[in-house]
Amino acid sequence: MRAELLHAPAQGAPDPEISVYVPALNEEGTIAELAERIATGCSAVDATFEIVFVDDGSTDSTLQRMRDVAAQWPDQVQILHHRTPLGLTETMIDAFRCVRGDVIIWIPADLESDPGEDIPRLIGKMRGDDLDVVCGWRQGRADGKSLFSWIYNAVSRRLFSVSAHDMNWIKAFRRECLRDLELRSDWHRFLVMIWAERGFKIGEVPTTWHPRRSGRSKFGLWRIPVSFFDVLALRFLLTFSRKPLLFFGGAGLTFGALGSVIIGYLTILYFTTNTQRRPLFYFGLTLIVVAFLLLCVGFLAELIVKGERAEPPRRDKRDR
Repeated sequence: MRAELLHAPAQGAPDPEISVYVPALNEEGTIAELAERIATGCSAVDATFEIVFVDDGSTDSTLQRMRDVAAQWPDQVQILHHRTPLGLTETMIDAFRCVRGDVIIWIPADLESDPGEDIPRLIGKMRGDDLDVVCGWRQGRADGKSLFSWIYNAVSRRLFSVSAHDMNWIKAFRRECLRDLELRSDWHRFLVMIWAERGFKIGEVPTTWHPRRSGRSKFGLWRIPVSFFDVLALRFLLTFSRKPLLFFGGAGLTFGALGSVIIGYLTILYFTTNTQRRPLFYFGLTLIVVAFLLLCVGFLAELIVKGERAEPPRRDKRDR
């Protein structure tokens, strides 16, 4: 864990029912009010709670505001700190190692989501429909990013068969969802897709979007192509990581079939017209060689995957 743990409840403190994870970068103007609204939202659902703040290298007074909240609620606040900004995925990885609640709620620090309203909505939907994951669906959004968000969510629904409309917004999820969860850079956007592939029950509930009152958005246009390639990489891994021969074998058979058709055509051409077309012959031969190599890689990948899954044999103490 790269984060420093600056504050944690005393040992022996009872585990809360809800852990609210709050990442923050230069959000000094909202931290105190955010904590009050989180307390209001959790009180509305009659649940004990903790707030897990992660300061991602803020250069303003964000960290001090978090310390002030911890002084007010010493047994309900954890504070993690990054010396330099590492990004939302890293804050998430560190926070998920520390959360203690049976339900985790991800809330941004900018108050575009009002926890006092949204926590009861998320928890009510989860309890009412017995769901594992509940996504907030922003209503009335007017921050200039709606088009990019719509495209992202539309592509994600198509690739992953997830019906949620707003997969990169606030969400509540059960602790079981974190089991064996592995994240890489910027994959915080794909939590819902990963959980859907694992069979968790997912729903959504409309939530009100509120304009940002302080700080500035961390969104950049450079994220658009990065997110596109990340989505493709995730789709590839979720589809073929367990059966890599499906990908390499399929590609190999395709190239092999095309190469064989070319070689067959040239063979017929040679015997019927005594004509040779060497460039096309070399191209077809190359396709067949590439097909063979892809099949070999596919079989090797299958052996690697099966080897990683195989449980090592248990050794009797007398054999040591």
